[in-house]
Amino acid sequence: MGEELGNGGGIIGEHGGSVAFAYGGHNVVLEIQATIPSTSEKPSKGPMWKGVVVAYIVVALCYFPVSLIGYWIFGNDVQDDILVSLNKPAWLIAMANLFVVIHVIGSYQIYAMPVFDMMESVLVKKLKFRPTWTLRFISRNIYV
Repeated sequence: MGEELGNGGGIIGEHGGSVAFAYGGHNVVLEIQATIPSTSEKPSKGPMWKGVVVAYIVVALCYFPVSLIGYWIFGNDVQDDILVSLNKPAWLIAMANLFVVIHVIGSYQIYAMPVFDMMESVLVKKLKFRPTWTLRFISRNIYV
């Protein structure tokens, strides 16, 4: 262990940082906070802080066991894309790829929210469209 720490920090230094910065949810925090009602008597800072702490704990509980088990099984022989390191079973690789697709589709909806809001605001305020479900459905699908 001491020798590993002398060579760049070992597991904690090299891989711990990768796991800690793997979660990109910090980009969405301001967008979420903007949707929480806030007044000077009851600012949104308190509930938002609690939500962020809980979210990071949940994410850590998901990422760290996977990373530690992966390191235990593969050691340092893992490529940057872990799916490249897997050779078999084929069903595991297929399921992992399916979950990546589901994750990307879900996260895209969250990251695109500011664009959706801007488009709907322009359509309603400047172009005088009625704010209906149909407008929202059509404008979002055209963007996607």
